[in-house]
Amino acid sequence: MSSRETVSAFLDRPTVSRFLIAVILVNAVTLGLETFPAVMQRAGGALVAVDRACLTIFVAELAARLYAQGLRFFRSGWNLFDFVIVGISLVPAGAGFSVMRALRILRVLRVVSAVPSLRRVVNGLGRALPGMGSVFLLILLIYYIAAVIATKLFAASFPDWFGSLGASAYSLFQIMTLESWSMGIVRPVMEVYPYAWAFFVPFILMTTFAVMNLIVGLIVNSMQEAASEETREETHAFEEKVLARLAEIERKLDAR
Repeated sequence: MSSRETVSAFLDRPTVSRFLIAVILVNAVTLGLETFPAVMQRAGGALVAVDRACLTIFVAELAARLYAQGLRFFRSGWNLFDFVIVGISLVPAGAGFSVMRALRILRVLRVVSAVPSLRRVVNGLGRALPGMGSVFLLILLIYYIAAVIATKLFAASFPDWFGSLGASAYSLFQIMTLESWSMGIVRPVMEVYPYAWAFFVPFILMTTFAVMNLIVGLIVNSMQEAASEETREETHAFEEKVLARLAEIERKLDAR
């Protein structure tokens, strides 16, 4: 076994994966504690040391993966994700890059690439994006039509909420989220326009319930497809290992 294969096998060990997850969680707690001035006064030096130690481990792990995989390292989206997250942490905080110090918390996102179940969720969301594009276009059409109608109907009496197309769209967005939609907007409008419910109720049914549930359905279906594909890949990899092992056994038997 070559040195690259040895390093790759070492990184793929479950114990190494669990160790990296532990380091990510420790780093997350450390970065959270740094937001407390009292804690920084008492143990600021220790927290900074732990943070640097965690960053060193992340850099060493990425360097080992880069050595083990070579150019194949950059073919994996998750490797690129980890590379960018750790790279941001290496940018100096001074010289106009002080915001990078706050972005160190992005290292916590590495737990997504380290935990297979979280990777499955993200893959499902990514698969759902093409279908969600059509749903978002439908939502925009509904919003545009509803905003124009609301502006025409209610602008004269409620200019703050429906005085322009933008104001109407924002008010309709608040209604869609069901945030104080009844007592805050709809009931005051119905005091002037008693039949305004005939506009708002169908709008809520179309956007809040029908379209949003459609988005949830797309995401769930995509996550199931991603899980099925991952299972097939794992089964295929296991079959290849078994076949390779059998071929090795056959060669040893033939040699005898």
